[in-house]
Amino acid sequence: MKRSAFISLILLALSARVMAQTAKPRYLLALSKNDHTLALVDPVTLKVVAKVPVGPDPHEVIASADGKTAYVSNYAGGSLHELDIIDLVNKKALPAVDTKPLIGLHGLAFANGKLWFTAEGSKTVGRYDPQTGQVDWAMGTGQDRTHMIYVTADGKKIYTTNVSSGTVSILVDTLIKPGNFGPPQGGNPPPGNPPPGGGPPQGFRPQPHADWSQTVIPVSRGSEGFGVSPDGKQLWTAAADDGSIAVIDLASKKEIARIDAKVLGANRLAFTPDGKKVLVSSLRNGDVVVFDVATQQANKTINTGRGAAGILVDPDGSRAFIGCTADNYVAVIDLKTLLVTGHIDVGGGPDGLAWAW
Repeated sequence: MKRSAFISLILLALSARVMAQTAKPRYLLALSKNDHTLALVDPVTLKVVAKVPVGPDPHEVIASADGKTAYVSNYAGGSLHELDIIDLVNKKALPAVDTKPLIGLHGLAFANGKLWFTAEGSKTVGRYDPQTGQVDWAMGTGQDRTHMIYVTADGKKIYTTNVSSGTVSILVDTLIKPGNFGPPQGGNPPPGNPPPGGGPPQGFRPQPHADWSQTVIPVSRGSEGFGVSPDGKQLWTAAADDGSIAVIDLASKKEIARIDAKVLGANRLAFTPDGKKVLVSSLRNGDVVVFDVATQQANKTINTGRGAAGILVDPDGSRAFIGCTADNYVAVIDLKTLLVTGHIDVGGGPDGLAWAW
């Protein structure tokens, strides 16, 4: 072997070793409400790699876009204001963020470099900037129990379910064009001075500015878990009270179908990556009901135990993971056979699930 070829092989081997050592690990993240921990699960072996302590009532978890940081909301029926931050690389908790006066943290989303959350106790959606370590924006919904949240990748649209109001909010970041400022009655004010009543000074030229508009869509009371179709065209939400599913067209911002699904106690809803199926979990009986999106009909009911909550679908569409809170395990469902193939012990009262990629 020539010397140059030998050196190339050595460099290639060293490069592969460095890449292996620095490759970002991938985790299935699972919260234990009873143990107050976040479990990091190997998605291949389904073994718990580590557990990190979190706050007093963890409900939802999300990872940053780079997969290096996890965020956990603490809820307590709408009273807590602790946002936990976990270093996934070093597997340790970082200092928590106090979001007060925004209280009752629950739903989480990570989009456009920022963490978005619902503050149910404040009827508000908030935003946390990891770069500054500050909550830098908030907007009230005026709805009761603003609970789960979805944010588009550009951070320009927000969808929430408002459980007790029985509504869905669509919040849109909108550019507001300036209106006309006419002089007040009684003549023009002196140059450079504001008119009576504290209006803008003479010569002021208002500029376009960002604002948020809200559309509130009535659905069934108890609508909590929801999913947005992979093509971004529809939102489906399931109601715990009557077991129905409302289908909303996101372009027109109107409900276009109501499915008498009969999933009483419905808790979470998720689309499969191909957009062909929807999974709905029931806390009341532990069932996961599989719906065909095209026909809007249920084609399979899978029992996972006594109470099914959080749903997480594998990005390749092969598996679904169900947080079975009452049974103290995460159930694994094969989405090809639609059978339960295993259970993962992540601690007592598992609920919120997320990927860190």
